[in-house]
Amino acid sequence: MSFQSEFGYTALPMRVRFGIDVLSQLQSHVAELGTERAIVVCTPEQRTLAESILAQLGDRGAGIFDRAEMHVPVDVADAALQFALDRGADGCVVVGGGSSVGLGKAIALRHQIPIIAIPTTYAGSEMTPVWGLTRDGHKQTGTSPSVLPALVLYDPGLTTTLPAGLSAASAMNAMAHAVEALYAPDASPIISLMAEEGIRAFAEALTRVVADPENIDHRTRALYGAWLCGASLGATTMSLHHKLCHAIGGSLNLPHAQTHAIVLPYSLAYNESSAPAAKAAVQRALRVDTSAAVALWELAQKLPIPHALEQIGMDGSDIDLVVEQALKNPYANPREVTEEGLRSLLQDALVGRRPTVSDRRTESAR
Repeated sequence: MSFQSEFGYTALPMRVRFGIDVLSQLQSHVAELGTERAIVVCTPEQRTLAESILAQLGDRGAGIFDRAEMHVPVDVADAALQFALDRGADGCVVVGGGSSVGLGKAIALRHQIPIIAIPTTYAGSEMTPVWGLTRDGHKQTGTSPSVLPALVLYDPGLTTTLPAGLSAASAMNAMAHAVEALYAPDASPIISLMAEEGIRAFAEALTRVVADPENIDHRTRALYGAWLCGASLGATTMSLHHKLCHAIGGSLNLPHAQTHAIVLPYSLAYNESSAPAAKAAVQRALRVDTSAAVALWELAQKLPIPHALEQIGMDGSDIDLVVEQALKNPYANPREVTEEGLRSLLQDALVGRRPTVSDRRTESAR
């Protein structure tokens, strides 16, 4: 494998604490940030955990906003911002997955307050400066250093209650971050190492997590993988997979993690032959010598997740809208993104058929 002799790498300014019971020092971590009044943000399902976190904050806690939703609707973000202003918040503790972290970022984007993220899924959003807001079925995304959490507390124990199906979908979502980082235009050897190791960690832990969800060793390995995959995404540029999933999720309001889990093998099949180094890294991580995309698809078939977009609510008549959204703004991708190619990809993903790997190559092959 040839070495990438020219590259750039910027370390993101954030801290990570990883381990069982890292939440025991939460109040001191909040104090270190200079935060006097922190709100806790979560989904309705995480209310009980949020209440325990608020209790740990003591007199630094300023209340709970428990209306986080997937894709961060603008009206919910507006309500959360007003809640933060009304409570005089100068900090935000987010607990949960991508929905909660995304809402915390929406608050930070406009209120400029620090975030402490406490992930309970493998979403990876906590490791990125990427924000997203959905208005009238259109999801807008951007990047800003102001939304990057100042501190992430990873406690594997918090993930043991995540159901097997959600664990599997969340993990495949995280692996998508790493796959795209491997063929990103701003990839680097450092990020590629992290991405490959993140995929490897999930490949080793995922079926074990599904079989034995409360096993802390398996959960620890999976959460380690989530950290690496999220960090890989945070340091690189998103390509076809994420643009396509944002179009599907924002336009059709389909579940985020499941959408990513279903689409991943097909987006990689589209790009695989135009990104040989990325293909090789995924093969090493999965310990296969055949198509990386097909290997991911075969892994997904072993998991208790939906395997076709039609199973989560997409219809064949939706393809036109998704293609239109995905083609709207140009973005870097190892293979040229065409309407014909997107339609073929989506038709395969719609019914969940075994992905067909294209043999096309581009001059930008990595």
